[in-house]
Amino acid sequence: MKRIYLILAVLGFILAYAVIGAYLLGSGPELGVLFERFLSNQIGQLFAADLLVSALVFLVFSWAEARRLGMGNWWVYLLATMLVGLSFSLPLFLYFREDKI
Repeated sequence: MKRIYLILAVLGFILAYAVIGAYLLGSGPELGVLFERFLSNQIGQLFAADLLVSALVFLVFSWAEARRLGMGNWWVYLLATMLVGLSFSLPLFLYFREDKI
């Protein structure tokens, strides 16, 4: 499973930055416009709410699990979530968690 988690983390990183990179190349670096477009309809708002709650659940879980297992540097997963997204931070956490269990 460890190898699968690593592959998924790399895939999550690449896909997240490929999509945002393509958007920024086409529309420019105005992140305010990005969020305005993303939240302009109820479907986008649904995805945003779902992702926000999922990210919060992951952060609470990963913090508690990292403490329980004695995993250091929990802040890395917080930073990964904030800078890339859940598609990167969750499999990254699971990859390193495999070493402890």
